[in-house]
Amino acid sequence: MFTGIVEEVGYVQSVEPGGLTFRASRVMSDLKVSDSINVNGTCLTVTSCGEHTFSVDVVSETLRRTNLGSLGAGDPVDLERPLAVDGRFGGHIVQGHVDATGTLDSISEDGDALLLRLQGPSSIMRYVVEKGFIAVDGVSLTVVNCDDRSFIVTIIPFTRDNTVLGSKKVGEPVNLEADIIAKYVDRLHSGPQR
Repeated sequence: MFTGIVEEVGYVQSVEPGGLTFRASRVMSDLKVSDSINVNGTCLTVTSCGEHTFSVDVVSETLRRTNLGSLGAGDPVDLERPLAVDGRFGGHIVQGHVDATGTLDSISEDGDALLLRLQGPSSIMRYVVEKGFIAVDGVSLTVVNCDDRSFIVTIIPFTRDNTVLGSKKVGEPVNLEADIIAKYVDRLHSGPQR
């Protein structure tokens, strides 16, 4: 389990068929083979570690649901290790199970902050509510407002400077993970999906 509090921005070292290698520093301090790591909101398993790099396998399901297939060497990525049992819970429950990708629709300034409007598929938007949580590329964010097709989040200066969201361009894909509690409530209310 993750919290959506990004530890550092790492970079793609290389892209191979079926796998990715990343350069990082902070998350490397105790990272080992078989650990989980959150990359742009996607929970992946570490398959090898070096002093400043780690590799992961990326399978078809991951490529279908995330923006990881569009990454190239040198691209920045948000990185977070799983929550330690004795750690602080600073964001919200993030599983790293990306539901779908959305698109950055617009960026506007709001004082020192940025307002990002993102479009998402209806399968995600049903769980997006004003002042609720959503993970965007692994970053825990509060929804400012929303409609049936899009939602707005505020990016404070710290988040802009310490996650990939500060360098995103209009039209780029983002990974979206809806609040797991909202999904369970919906399932309990509507019954089994067929």
